[in-house]
Amino acid sequence: MMPFIGQYTIGDVAKISSQLHEQYGQIVKFGGLIGRPDLLFLYDVDEIEKCYRSEGTTPFRPSMPSIVKYKSVVRKDFFGDLGGVVGVHGEPWRQFRSKVQKPVLQLSTVRRYLQPLEVVTDDFLQRCESLLDGNSELPEDFDNEIHKWSLECIGRVALDTRLGCLESNLSPDSEPQQIINAAKYALRNVATLELKAPYWRYFPTPLWTHYVKNMNFFVEVCMKYIKSATERLKSQGPCQNGEPSLLEKVIMSQKDEKIATIMALDLILVGIDTISMAVCSMLYQLATRPEEQQKVHEELKRLIPDPSTPLTLQLLDQMHYLKAFIKEVFRMYSTVIGNGRTLQEDTVISGYRVPKGVQAVFPTIVTGNMEKYVTDAASFRPERWLKPSQGGFEGNLHPFASLPYGYGARMCLGRRFADLEMQILLSKLLRSYKLEYEHEPLNYAVTFMYAPDGPLKFKMTKY
Repeated sequence: MMPFIGQYTIGDVAKISSQLHEQYGQIVKFGGLIGRPDLLFLYDVDEIEKCYRSEGTTPFRPSMPSIVKYKSVVRKDFFGDLGGVVGVHGEPWRQFRSKVQKPVLQLSTVRRYLQPLEVVTDDFLQRCESLLDGNSELPEDFDNEIHKWSLECIGRVALDTRLGCLESNLSPDSEPQQIINAAKYALRNVATLELKAPYWRYFPTPLWTHYVKNMNFFVEVCMKYIKSATERLKSQGPCQNGEPSLLEKVIMSQKDEKIATIMALDLILVGIDTISMAVCSMLYQLATRPEEQQKVHEELKRLIPDPSTPLTLQLLDQMHYLKAFIKEVFRMYSTVIGNGRTLQEDTVISGYRVPKGVQAVFPTIVTGNMEKYVTDAASFRPERWLKPSQGGFEGNLHPFASLPYGYGARMCLGRRFADLEMQILLSKLLRSYKLEYEHEPLNYAVTFMYAPDGPLKFKMTKY
C-alpha cells in the first residue's frame, strides 16, 4: 500500500481480503504493517464463531486509532474517563455502554421515532423529485443527497432536532452544510489515517490537523443541541403525552449532559457514512435488478394499498421480501468489509497457537460469498433469508457467514435505528417510484465503506 511503489490502493482492501484467501487458505498472517500489530485473517466461519462466543463481557474490538487518539489525548479535557463506545475498550467501554444501551435498544424508543423519521423521509423524496432532470434522472452527486437524509435522520434521533440538511440551496457556510462536509471529510479520511503509514501519530500532518478540526466542530454542534434539549427538559419537564425521546431518557437517567453528548457524537460519527453507503448500495442493486425490485413493489402494494397510509412497526414487520433483499445486499456487498477482535489471551485457532494481542480479522465480505457456507453463493437470492412458508428455499446459510452488525456484546449499538431508517426509506420509495440505472455498470470500492464507486444517476419515475 506504499504510494507509487505498492500494487494496492485503499480502495482495494476488499480485493486484498479475497486474494489472501485464494492464495493462502483459511488462516492468513499479515505482518510488517508500519506502526501496527500483525493481522490474522480468518476465513473459517466455525473458528470465527468460536472467537465470538468465547470473548466474554468486554470484547476488545480493534478500531480507529485516529478516534482513540482524538478522545484520549487531543481532547482528554472534554472526554476524560467517558470515552463512549467507539474506540474504547475493556471496563470503561462496558460502563459507558451500560449507561446508554437500554434506552437505545428499547423497542418503545424505536417506535417513538417511526413517525418523525417517516416525515424526514417524505421531505427527502420531495427533494428527490425536485432534483430530477428532463430525463427523470437524479444528479451525479446523488450520494451527497443520501448523506443529507442520513444526517437529518440521525440528528432527529441523537440530537432530538431537525438539522435542516434537506433544505434547498443550502449556502456553503450554513450549519447543515458544514455538518455534512465535516461528516464526509472525517469518515472518508479515516481509511487513509487507518491504513496508510501513520505519520500523524508522531507529528501533526495536514490530514490529521483537518481531522481534529472537524471532530472539534462535531463536539460543539452536539453540545449546542444537547444543551438546548436540557433547557427544554428543565422548563417543560419530560414528555407528558407519550414516550420520552432518546436524549430525554439518557439525560434523565444519567443526570449528565456529557454522557448524552458523547453518545450522540458516537451515533453520528459511526452512523452517517455506514447508513448512507449501505443505502447507495441497496438503491444501485434495486435499480439494476428489475425482477427483485418488482417483487418488493408488489409486496408493498399488497401491504399498503393506499401509498399515503402512515407506516407502523406491524407493517414493517410484514415486509418480509424487502428485509430479505436488504440482508442479501449485505451478504454479497457487505458495507463493512469485516469485523475483528484483538485476542485477549493465547488462543488455538485452526490448530495454530496464536498469542494474545494479535488482531484477528473476520472478512465478512469474503465469508458471506463462500460456497462452503452459503448455498449458490454467487447468485443474488433474497429468498434464502425467507422461511419456507414465505417462499424461501432450503439451502446452507451459516449464521456467522454474514454479520453486518457484528455479534455479541459489541454488536452495533445503533442497529435498530439503522434498520428502521433503511426500511422506511426503501418502503416509501419503492411503493411509489420505479428506479432504473441506464449507464455503464459501477464497480464497488472501499472509501471508508464498501459501496458503488461512481455517479448514482438513477432514473426515478412515479408508478
